[in-house]
Amino acid sequence: MTEKTQGFDTMQVHAGAKPDPATGARQVPIYQTTSYVFRDADHAAALFNLQEVGYIYSRLTNPTVMALADRIAALEGGAGAVCCSSGHAAQLLALFPLMGPGKNIVVSTRLYGGTVTQFSQTIKRFGWSATFVDFDDLDAVRGAIDENTRAIFGEAIANPGGYIMDVRAIADIADDAGVPLIIDNTSATPYLCRPIEHGATLVVHSTTKFLTGNGTVTGGCVVDAGTFDWSASDKFPSLSQPEPAYHGLVFQETFGPMAFTFHSIAIGLRDLGMTMNPQAAHYTLLGIETLSLRMRKHCDNALAVAEWLEKDERVTGVTFAGLPSSPYYERTKSVCPLGAGALFTFSVKGGYDACVKLVDSVELFSHVANLGDTRSLIIHSASTTHRQLTEEQQHAAGAAPDMVRLSIGIEDADDLIADLDQALAKATA
Repeated sequence: MTEKTQGFDTMQVHAGAKPDPATGARQVPIYQTTSYVFRDADHAAALFNLQEVGYIYSRLTNPTVMALADRIAALEGGAGAVCCSSGHAAQLLALFPLMGPGKNIVVSTRLYGGTVTQFSQTIKRFGWSATFVDFDDLDAVRGAIDENTRAIFGEAIANPGGYIMDVRAIADIADDAGVPLIIDNTSATPYLCRPIEHGATLVVHSTTKFLTGNGTVTGGCVVDAGTFDWSASDKFPSLSQPEPAYHGLVFQETFGPMAFTFHSIAIGLRDLGMTMNPQAAHYTLLGIETLSLRMRKHCDNALAVAEWLEKDERVTGVTFAGLPSSPYYERTKSVCPLGAGALFTFSVKGGYDACVKLVDSVELFSHVANLGDTRSLIIHSASTTHRQLTEEQQHAAGAAPDMVRLSIGIEDADDLIADLDQALAKATA
């Protein structure tokens, strides 16, 4: 029985992991080492020439980290994956082989605030730029693409509002333009959505969130579908032409479906150094073993809380896509058929000030700048994660000043509702 024929629950436990050949250890060991002894000079040369797959230095590859990458690739249905130090690192690692000075990406307006800043400000230092578009307006997406566009980027379930993206429709536009579609699948996880099956080329994760699930370590991952022909045009010379950063090797010609993955290791991790440490990989491997069990509970709790909030007179709106009132309710059935996730926002009567008082009044919810924890989390995005944006950008991103973001955990739903009830009473008194 191969991994490709196994069910999700089986793969989340077994994919990428076998008993340790040296000791028989059943759990993936933490290979806490910087370097690896070569058999001889020829072996070392073969590894550095990418003629043989193996371990050189842990900035590039590490057995614990590789086990995690293989597991995430299996769950996403990708050809290969590369793990790195954070979700933001994963976004840069995904763009690195594709971009160059003067090139641009077309991105959704509904993104995590830190991603908006990374794309609107930070990437300018590389000579790159981003065009922000409402991805529900497909004509606007098409109109934003020009001869210098090298990728399209969006979130399957957008942070903070929990909006569901029509991945297939955007993938079709990307295909017509001859550019890859990159999907941030952090909020959905491969349990709820497998973007590659909807036409995505690359999938990025902040493994910090639901994949690890316990708020212990940061990490990121880039999964390659292995289906994009990087040689179909001259847009991606790092992959389709001799790469000067690796003695003229042509990655597409040499590695085929694994071209992007090998490039991201041999050049991306080598030169950018955004390495995941083996301890972090170990925690994430442990977290993924229960991913489906947790996500079912996350989704059930989120629906219960959202239904209660929608009926409360102190609340003026709830963005949870699992509610029949949501404009994304029907889309959820095809993009995320097992549930709408656990991330959404709600608007509080009294606006900004009431929101601030609400987050100061919760007792069971934790007021932190994170999501995807087993614990339920709350934050006022406009004063924190999206504070650096203009009010217009906050509204576009789904983080208006009168909105509070919830990441629903796996506690008892009645206890979560009771906590929000008492906090709302104080916030709107």
